Amino acid sequence: MAKAAPKRARTKDNGRRLKKKVSVLTQEKVEYVDYKDVNLLRRFMSDRAKIRARRVSGNDSQQQKEIARAIKNAREMALLPYANRVTTQRGGRDRGERGDRGDRGDRGDRGFRPENAESAPAATEAVVDEVVETEVLEVTE
Repeated sequence: MAKAAPKRARTKDNGRRLKKKVSVLTQEKVEYVDYKDVNLLRRFMSDRAKIRARRVSGNDSQQQKEIARAIKNAREMALLPYANRVTTQRGGRDRGERGDRGDRGDRGDRGFRPENAESAPAATEAVVDEVVETEVLEVTE
C-alpha cells in the first residue's frame, strides 16, 4: 500500500484571517477618544511610538482618524513621545550588504573620530582607571 503524500504547508491564501479583528474601542464601548487618556492611546502605538495600522488594531476608518488625531495632539502636549529609542546589542562585524558603511563605521558625521581609532578605546580605559585609582581627599573646615 502506498503512503499518503505529506500535507502541504499553508500558502498565503490559506493563512488569511477568517474573522475581522474587533477594535478595542468597540469592545470597551468608548464613545469619545480623549487625547489626555494616555493609557488608551498607548495601546494603539508600537514600542517605537508609531501609530498602529488599521489592519493591526482592528479600527474602522473613523476610529482610526480619531485615534491618530488624539495621538498627535497628545504628542504636541508632550503626553506621548514622538519616537522611542530602542537600543539593542548588535553582534560584531556581521552586518550584511545594507548595514555596511565602509570605513566610517557607525559614526557617520555625528562627531569627532580620532585618527588612530584602534588606540582610542584603550586610551579612554586608561583614563578611567586613573580616575578610579586616585584617592578622594576630604576637605575639613
